[in-house]
Amino acid sequence: MSHSLNQNWFQEMLPFMKEAWDQSQFSQLTTVQEDSIPYILAGKDVITEAPTGSGKTLAYLLPLLMEIDPTKKHTQILILASSHELVMQIHQEVQTWSKGSGINSMTLIGGANVNRQIDKLKKKPQLVIGTPGRVYELMQKKKLKAHEIKTLVFDEADQLLVPEHIQTLQSIIKSTLKERQILLFSATLPKEVESHAQEFMKDAKVIRVAQETLKPDVEHTFIACEDREKIEIVRKLARMDDFKGLVFMKDIGNLSVYAEKLKYKGLELAILHSDADKEQRAKALRGFRNGEYHVLLATDVAARGLDVKDITHIVNLDIPKDATSYIHRAGRTARLGSLPGVVVSLVNPVDEKRLKKFSRDYDFSLHPKDIVKGQLKSK
Repeated sequence: MSHSLNQNWFQEMLPFMKEAWDQSQFSQLTTVQEDSIPYILAGKDVITEAPTGSGKTLAYLLPLLMEIDPTKKHTQILILASSHELVMQIHQEVQTWSKGSGINSMTLIGGANVNRQIDKLKKKPQLVIGTPGRVYELMQKKKLKAHEIKTLVFDEADQLLVPEHIQTLQSIIKSTLKERQILLFSATLPKEVESHAQEFMKDAKVIRVAQETLKPDVEHTFIACEDREKIEIVRKLARMDDFKGLVFMKDIGNLSVYAEKLKYKGLELAILHSDADKEQRAKALRGFRNGEYHVLLATDVAARGLDVKDITHIVNLDIPKDATSYIHRAGRTARLGSLPGVVVSLVNPVDEKRLKKFSRDYDFSLHPKDIVKGQLKSK
């Protein structure tokens, strides 16, 4: 099936997509794309679980861009995501792949100027990407016409189908066409989330991609240390050659304290967390992307769907609360088609036990390391 889909797919691609494909230097569809695209094109509801960095965004975007009618000036597709960063990132992909198509798209995120968003909606974009709160607010104001939306996408669905969003999501779904298509995509999809989704979907096709064929090349390591040693270890890691690292913490308060201490030690860094406003978050991410900073200190808001090229190291200053969060963090390095990556967790004895349980649950091997003469070495 995969070979024939590849052949048919390239024949059916619209000219603007062929051009984007040629410029992307992709040679083939990924597993999640091959498995999902036929059902999306057939108009089915789809629930897809696939690893981070496996090409999920394009798995729904490519077929949906083929389905949009640019001559119809109304919103045909709505993509929902849980964070500002993910919304902006999806929009970047939309712009790349819809260039020259006549398709108009826009973003709706909280914290941005609502009147400016209302003005943009007057141009009747065919595709809208947004966070649930702002999308629903503009639906209630009758500025976003929900009754014309034919496809709804939930990106990182397990972050959307949570108690704080559920009422809003149900209201959005009810506002759309009765014969709508709903697509759910996520790197991790717990059973309870899936069963909840099935309640508002119609005979959904469930696709689970256990592992992408082009498996990310990630080494999982840890450094045993005391909490007071962590700042100095991060400083040493950041001084390694070609280090571009995403450093994770659980708590925003601690993140600010650690950021100040690291800056005091002469480290240039940016910070990313949910309390920062839209401009601060965009600036931090832009600086990290373009190499102005080699360290981005972040809470888990950055673990979801964030795609920054050539991150060499993920550093867990705090061990995340569960294995799922660990996998999402790890998925920010060694993205599909990029260089290998390393995850370094800084652990006390209690953390080490939890980390070893994660490795058993998700079947990855763990390697103890130390920093010796500015290099990460096996113990």
